[in-house]
Amino acid sequence: MSKEVKVPTLGESVTEATVGEWLKKPGDPVKVDEPIASLETDKVAVEVPSPVAGVMGEQKVGVGDTVEVGALLATIEDDVAAGETTTIEPREAPQPAATAAQEAAREPAPTGGARADDGTLEDTAPAQGKLHDPEATQTLSPAVRRAVLEHGVDPSSIKGSGKDGRLTKEDVLAAAATAKAPAPSPTPAATSAAPASTDAAMPQGERREERVKMTRMRQTIAKRLKSAQDTAALLTTFNDVDMTAVMEAREKFKDTFAKKHDIKLGFMSFFAKAACLALKDIPSVNAQIEGDEIVYFDYVDISVAVSAPNGLVVPVVRNADAKSFAQIEKDIADFGKRAKDGTLTMEDMKGGTFTISNGGVFGGLMSTPIINPPQSAVLGLHRIEDRPVVRDGEIVIRPMMYIALSYDHRLIDGREAVTALKTIKEAIEDPMRMLIDL
Repeated sequence: MSKEVKVPTLGESVTEATVGEWLKKPGDPVKVDEPIASLETDKVAVEVPSPVAGVMGEQKVGVGDTVEVGALLATIEDDVAAGETTTIEPREAPQPAATAAQEAAREPAPTGGARADDGTLEDTAPAQGKLHDPEATQTLSPAVRRAVLEHGVDPSSIKGSGKDGRLTKEDVLAAAATAKAPAPSPTPAATSAAPASTDAAMPQGERREERVKMTRMRQTIAKRLKSAQDTAALLTTFNDVDMTAVMEAREKFKDTFAKKHDIKLGFMSFFAKAACLALKDIPSVNAQIEGDEIVYFDYVDISVAVSAPNGLVVPVVRNADAKSFAQIEKDIADFGKRAKDGTLTMEDMKGGTFTISNGGVFGGLMSTPIINPPQSAVLGLHRIEDRPVVRDGEIVIRPMMYIALSYDHRLIDGREAVTALKTIKEAIEDPMRMLIDL
């Protein structure tokens, strides 16, 4: 007897998804509610849990295939009772250790119905005892697989920091950096030898190309951003902010704040509250165009751009104008953690009236952020660096940050955009304004 696993309901107006990766292979033991596959929708990755305990059966679709809600994904064989401990025999009989030539010729190949171009990397070599341990064989996401190939590291030797111990790209990069060692000094004989030609010394067969199908999320990001460029009249205004007051406030209150609220006091809560002040003063920056109408909101739902393994996502801090600094910091920290784990939901992404994107965490000095449709404006933050500025007729060194506001000129006039950005600047440079609503 077997149990069918079908594509679950994915969210409002979402009717199909792409198979991102299989988390279990045929023959692997499966527990109740344990994820067996990851589906990629337009916005988030959704894990499909097993409805019963048993053994992973046939995979009906391959990685990269598009599936509709209710379609058959796989079967779970119920010949293993829930909670029973069993040993899954290898699908191939163990073989003697391969020779060096055989090992060099062996290449990893997808299994379980996955296509050869599906972007996953699996070690299918039937090493002694390996197939008895389901955790020993890993299914890697396209980004992780690419990093493994580029840096030549062994994924089985790396401890994963992702959900259920899965590898992330950051894990691979860290392992590659650790593995790097200074090249040995040349011997006298080697030093005295005549240098060979560059072409002759270059190892052959090292030039690689790889084609990986764009994920559904990346395709959606591409379409939405291109649509924003084609539809909106985009313009960006810039300013710079003296971060001295905020940095002093963080340093003064960081220990007390963390002790009371169990969360660190970061910069994002200051900018979120400063943006709320500006959006209340300039309602058009918080508005949206729908057809021939303008929709104004009397609340502020801030979309916060967060980097996830499969691309940039923008979960929403709802009613940011009514939330405390601590609650905003907790919401953002939770989004960041769940984005890394791949557990953000469609509901987390829904809505949003304004976006904040912090490119400074990656070292960006200045950028022109692009709006998140149907929103009309986005605030871009950048790195903080000491720069000479003039204060009271004297040149002093201050921690400065460039900030940018990109906006839809169809709705927002230049005066309104500049005023909104200036309001944010003034609130950051004098945080007391946020307390007395100035």
